[in-house]
Amino acid sequence: MIPAFKSLSSPLPWTELLLCWLLSVGSHLYSFYQLHKFSKEHEVGFERHFHLEKGIFKGFKRDPSDFEWSFWNDWAKRSLLWTLIGHGLISRITSIFYPKLRVPALTLYGFLAASFVLGIKGVSVLLVHLGVSFSVALLRKPTLSWIFNLLLLSTIHIQTLQDIQRGWYSTEEEYYLLLFSVAVSGLRFISFSLEHCWSPLDRSGLVELFWLFSYTFYHPFFYNGPIISFKAYTEQMRMSDEDNREESALSYFLLQSGRIILWWCLAEYMIHTMYIHLIQSNETYIEILPPWALGGFALAHVQFFYVKYLVLFGLPCMLATLDELVPPKLPRCVSIMYSFTGMWRHFDEGLYRWLIRSIISPRQCKDVASPFSLPSPLLCSSCLIWCSLGGYMLAESSGSVSLFKVGLPLPHPCWFSCTALLRLDLSGLLTHHESP
Repeated sequence: MIPAFKSLSSPLPWTELLLCWLLSVGSHLYSFYQLHKFSKEHEVGFERHFHLEKGIFKGFKRDPSDFEWSFWNDWAKRSLLWTLIGHGLISRITSIFYPKLRVPALTLYGFLAASFVLGIKGVSVLLVHLGVSFSVALLRKPTLSWIFNLLLLSTIHIQTLQDIQRGWYSTEEEYYLLLFSVAVSGLRFISFSLEHCWSPLDRSGLVELFWLFSYTFYHPFFYNGPIISFKAYTEQMRMSDEDNREESALSYFLLQSGRIILWWCLAEYMIHTMYIHLIQSNETYIEILPPWALGGFALAHVQFFYVKYLVLFGLPCMLATLDELVPPKLPRCVSIMYSFTGMWRHFDEGLYRWLIRSIISPRQCKDVASPFSLPSPLLCSSCLIWCSLGGYMLAESSGSVSLFKVGLPLPHPCWFSCTALLRLDLSGLLTHHESP
């Protein structure tokens, strides 16, 4: 058993805390200002060699080169924002008038919304994966479930299937959205399979199939997460709706909507005033960055990543909370993180809990004595399949799947990701695991 050590340090005096905060905030703002100056000084060069969009803020141009932010913004405008609003409306109407039909209604809506966005052929891919995963789970063999689910995930790297699936859509963005959906659903299938293997034998197969269908097509989490375990989803959805929380729900909705809009504006302001992604794409600009601007460049990257996921996770988590689910906590500010373990644990709590529940399960915790025991091969296998076996890399990016072009040879991204995962503080993970 790993002993838990209590901190022996005493809190700093308020004067020292105030000084530390002033120095930290001041250095952040000054380095951002220097990076902004550098961006404006080289704006003509960026315009000539790259592409700057017309900005939504007067007097500024926009850096559109962050794939993930541009991708999800574009899809939000096209359909996803409206389908999420539709989910919220159906949830409230059924909760008030037909509480017992709320889960079936949300399940049907999620399936229809996915069919509308991905098309029948795209959804059929997910249904095939769902059917295979469910059939194997009925055998109640965790190892077999792992093997088949990892094989299903690996199909996104088969070139023949890629070519066929690309032919279903008129744009690459539609195909990428299918990849996101398949990859994130793969984590849900693993969660269901293991929970079913650990569950009592008296559970009805048809009931479990319905809950797997509902879990898979729950619309707020369908495309990009965050991840919630099958056990948590079913337990919370089964809870009765006896408490009438319309007033508190309305105030929560207004407050959270305001915060999400504020975060979105902050992220947009950052890519209007600091061209961090364009600078990153050309090493010449990185080499000539002044020291303070270079520091601002690094800080702006991690802060933009943090604010971006406040938006990408914030809206789905708000809708899940209104559905009386308990979603993972939103990412914690990376500037106050001082260890890789802390960043992994607090930036994407959903994926962290998924790892604890699925890979380092309580049954395995008894036998985990080193990083080379059972969880490590699972981490390696999952990561190697997530990484590119072709020209594109699907990399786990704090709970969601980021898709981007990789110019490095094959071993580099795979080994980097595997090494990062295997260097997790396993002793820290085990002291915080959940019981089944």
